[in-house]
Amino acid sequence: MNQSSLNTKRDHLLQILEDLGRVAVAFSAGVDSTVLAKAARQACGSRAVAVIAQSPSLPAGTIEQATQLAKQIDIPLIVLETDEFDRPDYQANKGNRCYFCKETLYSTIKKHQATLKFDVIVNGANTDDLGDYRPGHLAAEEHLVRSPLVEADFSKQDIRQLANLWELPVWNKPASPCLSSRIAHGLEVTAARVQRVDQAEIFLRKQLGIEELRVRHEFHDLARIEVPVTAITKLVEDKVRENITQEFKKLGFKYVTIDLGGFQSGSMNQILPLEILTSPHK
Repeated sequence: MNQSSLNTKRDHLLQILEDLGRVAVAFSAGVDSTVLAKAARQACGSRAVAVIAQSPSLPAGTIEQATQLAKQIDIPLIVLETDEFDRPDYQANKGNRCYFCKETLYSTIKKHQATLKFDVIVNGANTDDLGDYRPGHLAAEEHLVRSPLVEADFSKQDIRQLANLWELPVWNKPASPCLSSRIAHGLEVTAARVQRVDQAEIFLRKQLGIEELRVRHEFHDLARIEVPVTAITKLVEDKVRENITQEFKKLGFKYVTIDLGGFQSGSMNQILPLEILTSPHK
């Protein structure tokens, strides 16, 4: 997008946020919510606050990174503990888990509305999200959460471009969905399983020197590794393969496999039945 078009979208975004009054930004430290938080600070000033959930589903270091980003943006950051892992529907992981996660998040934020002094919650959804299976959208609708980036017609590429313009360090950060998204549908989500995945991904990044990868936790304690196709040969080098296998088994995996199709964001959704993909919780 040329600079003029980006400026027009940016100004539209700022106007939307200014008109909303006092806003609470659902913050994750990803590029989308970081750009939204920056825009909210510019448009709303002291009437903007960022809120992040303290949850086992967050990768290690997320709260620390969120704190640094909020400090750079100069927006207050509130950390709230959420209890989605106590909800049977979340634990069941039947394909609409994200609905119960977002419903818990928005409910928790609303419980603190009087203290945080906001009029509306805003999230970092963008136009690219509209064509994907996103059960959390229904929770946003139910809680009257606004999506200013969608309203201002921002795609993921637009957001990264604006983040770069604003010199935000996450402008090229790979997408990092919650750790629960790595657990096979139908396999119970537990704090122990997501921690196992987190530790496995941290180890794998150190071994390979790449950021964009996934460790999928399948049934029977099987780890399915997804890396870019160009990195697959690195995985099967004798020393690397041995190190990964030993470490993953220490973490509690019984089997360690490589997905020859390579890294693919959202690959767990490919096996969801049609009745889930077309259900209201999306």
